[in-house]
Amino acid sequence: MRTSFHFLTRFLFSAAFVLVAVISVSGHRLVRAQQPANTPDPSIPVRFTDIRKAAGITFVQDSTQTDEKYYLETMGTGVAWIDYDQDGLMDLYFVQSGATDAYTPAKPLRSALYHNNGDGTFTDVTDKAGVGGEGHYGQGVAVGDYDNDGYPDLYVTGYGRAILYHNNGDGTFTDVTVKAGVGDEGNWSTSAGWFDYDKDGWLDLVVTNYLDWSPKNNLWCGERAPGYRSYCNPGNYRGQKTKLYHNNHDGTFTDVSDKSGVGLPESKGMGLVLADFNNDGWPDIAIANDTWPNFLFLNNHDGTFRDVSLISGLAASEDGRYEAGMGIDAADVDGDGLLDVYITHLDMELSRLYHNNGDETFTDVTYSSGIGNKAVLMSGVATKFIDYDNDGWPDIVQANGAMVDNVNLYHSLITYKEPLLMFHNLGNGHFEKSSDSLGPDFLRPVAGRGLATADFFNDGGVGIAVNCRGDYPELLRNDGGNANHWLEVLLIGTKSNRDGIGSVLKLTADGFVRVDQAKGGTSYMSASDPRIHFGLGKHTKIDSLVIIWPSGQVDKLTNVQVDKIIAVKEGVGIVPHPFPKVTVK
Repeated sequence: MRTSFHFLTRFLFSAAFVLVAVISVSGHRLVRAQQPANTPDPSIPVRFTDIRKAAGITFVQDSTQTDEKYYLETMGTGVAWIDYDQDGLMDLYFVQSGATDAYTPAKPLRSALYHNNGDGTFTDVTDKAGVGGEGHYGQGVAVGDYDNDGYPDLYVTGYGRAILYHNNGDGTFTDVTVKAGVGDEGNWSTSAGWFDYDKDGWLDLVVTNYLDWSPKNNLWCGERAPGYRSYCNPGNYRGQKTKLYHNNHDGTFTDVSDKSGVGLPESKGMGLVLADFNNDGWPDIAIANDTWPNFLFLNNHDGTFRDVSLISGLAASEDGRYEAGMGIDAADVDGDGLLDVYITHLDMELSRLYHNNGDETFTDVTYSSGIGNKAVLMSGVATKFIDYDNDGWPDIVQANGAMVDNVNLYHSLITYKEPLLMFHNLGNGHFEKSSDSLGPDFLRPVAGRGLATADFFNDGGVGIAVNCRGDYPELLRNDGGNANHWLEVLLIGTKSNRDGIGSVLKLTADGFVRVDQAKGGTSYMSASDPRIHFGLGKHTKIDSLVIIWPSGQVDKLTNVQVDKIIAVKEGVGIVPHPFPKVTVK
């Protein structure tokens, strides 16, 4: 989250960089899909409508802002979708900040859990659930069933410590942080993600940590004129280390950060995505770092990881710069069966798309993909791949908002609040900006921070939740996306971890082939709908759905109906599970 006040120098450098990039774009080509090219069906009209107020969500994120410009203030907080009571409806959890040495809120701050009532409204059940985290300066959130009891648990990161809430299965949670040994005490944890790195059937935990910052070493940055004090560049502080906690199968975890190799390099971690990037059947770790090389750790299959960050091409931009990495996600954008990576950066930098070359290297295809400098004046924070129109190709949604609230004093072209951004996939990994067609609610400027996606109406249209700094959140309903066909899959592991994280799914429909994975992490300090979503365009028949589970079990389903949410149990197939469609009052 670099927040330099030398904007003019940056602008001139960036302008020169953009010119060079434009000149060199002809030298780049996307690696073509190995299968026959598919193009999406003609676009259907989609609008996003903010139903936050009508839904009864009254949560307000507290920026805890003071004239001291504590570095912590500008981070914002995350958001998570979690079906905590397993009624088939996605519930919503907002992470809250907390008091600081310089800021005392009017009343105690708490995170908030909202139950999805199935009628377009939500009810605040925080007190009953016991997940408010009063006194904790929260940051991010990860959702996963770490004890395989069928109910998803919550891990909430934060400044100074993190909290693990165990889901008791009766609408309540218990703070088991101390017993579990995952408190990350003394660190500034941002994002976290669950995955099963050793494929023993139990979810392990990765936690990204940020800077060695405290109120005692909070520096003055920016001009000394009244109102000009700024948040500092992360280069003023040392980074912390990434944590990897191994699940001991008894409710406790062991810190294997150093032993695994993941915790050895200094880091300034902001976002992460946990997935198999080299298609060897074992999950890997990608981390977006702030003004620091992005990390790619490849799984050695023996409890350790290889740090291939620099040689992979993922560590830096095309021109070798370490940018302000914030949000991150992975998807197969061009249909070649390999996961590509998208990483957001702040204004005067470019959010980057990295193409997976299939040989453990990546190529920066930001310009040749059509993304280019279309958002160079925006500060990209969180991001998620989302097939918002169900045409079968993953699109990119991005939350934006400058880190410096007084940024206009330093650069007249940059604003603090910014609209969301959507890049529509035209097929085979070529994108165009489609934000302007998605309605006024999508275009409303906000200080966007955490972002998570979910089909919270169970109708096939993937919606968006955004936690906005110092403001109400956004809850954007997808209107029109289900005019195309779709399928969603809830995984239920048996030999594998209960969530099926690490599974690979291959869907075939009349020659159209899509491959996806059940991933951990993604976005920025947030957690999205765990159900795997396939847009099908105009295809009305699914020929086959093949699921390769982490255990090695392979399930092949045929005659699967479209426009449905299905639950698939490892080794069994489709099993009954409620997925009620939301009926608005």
